Amino acid sequence: MDNKKLAYVLGGLVVGVILTAFFASFAFNSRNYGMMGMMDFNSRYFQSGASNGIDRHFIEQMIPHHDDAVTMAEIALTKAEHSEIKELSQNIIKAQTDEISKMTEWYKNWFGSDVPDRFVNSGHGLGSGMMHGGMMGGSVDIVDLETAKPFDREFITEMIPHHQSAIMMAQMLKASTSRTEMTRLADDIISSQNKEIEQMREWYNNWYK
Repeated sequence: MDNKKLAYVLGGLVVGVILTAFFASFAFNSRNYGMMGMMDFNSRYFQSGASNGIDRHFIEQMIPHHDDAVTMAEIALTKAEHSEIKELSQNIIKAQTDEISKMTEWYKNWFGSDVPDRFVNSGHGLGSGMMHGGMMGGSVDIVDLETAKPFDREFITEMIPHHQSAIMMAQMLKASTSRTEMTRLADDIISSQNKEIEQMREWYNNWYK
């Protein structure tokens, strides 16, 4: 087996381990956020077989995914019943807006063009209707979220799997990219969103069980 084929095999094993771990931990609720999108991301990367390909595709998919989280968090600033959810939402808006700005700049510098319009502002600022968050595969009904009672329970139920899908994508990116900027971004997403998932699970157990 030559080195190129070996790299593909090893890469496949890494992603397989990540997928297995993700499915094992993905038991908060029955919603399946973005698994088809995840598999699509995986297949496109291994077809291209290049770090450049995964970096481009990751940015194209993560921007709308972050955009959806920002939209949900902005709704929570006015709808949330608990101050903890409002504070979390402020943190999500700041962190993910900053990451969108970084990814937008990197995309132009590395690939010589702006991020295609179909990947930009796919959910943020809609105010109503459906959000389609790139790699999510699924969608969030904004009207249902805005009118949910209790709001915080629905917010947590939606945001945890949304975070989980971002973490999974970041793990795949980290295993494959050669750019230090993307590795740092992946580390930041994994660390911050894992902490937020732990917080939300604790709140859910304290408030609704």
